[in-house]
Amino acid sequence: MKSISLAVAAILSASAGVHANGGHALGDGPYLGQTPPGNKAQVFAPGVVTTPEWGDAGRFAPDMNTFYVQRWRQVDGETKRKALKFERTDTGWREVALPGEARMPFFAPDGETLHYGKRYKVRTADGWSEMRDLGAPYNDIRIMTMSVSARGTYAFDEVGTNGNGMLRYSEVVDGERQEPKPFGPEINTGTWNAHPFIAPDESYIMWDGERESGYGGSDLYISFRQPDGTWGEAINLGDRVNTAAEEGGPHITPDGKYLIFNRVVTPADGQGGPQSDLFWIDAGFIEDLRPKQ
Repeated sequence: MKSISLAVAAILSASAGVHANGGHALGDGPYLGQTPPGNKAQVFAPGVVTTPEWGDAGRFAPDMNTFYVQRWRQVDGETKRKALKFERTDTGWREVALPGEARMPFFAPDGETLHYGKRYKVRTADGWSEMRDLGAPYNDIRIMTMSVSARGTYAFDEVGTNGNGMLRYSEVVDGERQEPKPFGPEINTGTWNAHPFIAPDESYIMWDGERESGYGGSDLYISFRQPDGTWGEAINLGDRVNTAAEEGGPHITPDGKYLIFNRVVTPADGQGGPQSDLFWIDAGFIEDLRPKQ
């Protein structure tokens, strides 16, 4: 169970121009030249980012001109990994391999730090620094996903066993990083809670997990920040995104317009086991879920 978490936790040649992955075209517009979705979830960049032979995850950089991709698949019982990115140029998007990269980064909102779970890189005059450790107590926590708000608050998961992980946060108060604390039962209820995304302004947090009231496998949930600073009860994102399959890895594009997430699907040709594909949908419906004060 929990294919998305296990695949991501397990977690290469360059191709120039505006074509990638066997000739699938990439336009020169935003979002890798893809036609934005409406109120129905659509596969993101089929054949280019989302591929039938790999499990795929992806995330835009803050300037929306780079899209990072992480891929994985099982070959003879061994997990194969592949990392790449798509860069927007004057002549369109181009695919660039990232040899040696094992994980997809999460950008701090200011674009100056790349987070890889408990490790990170900072922007330098020449690009990016060498990988650094967050240090104690993070080195002793099995972190799969970490997201960061504009104020520097960390929201991250702790990989447990048999679904017993939890989501934690760490705030910055008067310039000092605070010790991590678990979110309350509004968020840490059910099993397999993972892959948190905290809004840049900390007005909400999204994640995936399993609850008896869900649609089947793991669903996407949201909790809104209350006027008193506490977190509200978890709200299921509903059948626009959640199905009887497993959904996970929610995050909003840096321009705030689209929700991107993963769904475990069975190949259309029936060959092979279920695979994680990338979907997106207009994020406007999220504000409709906010409880009226």
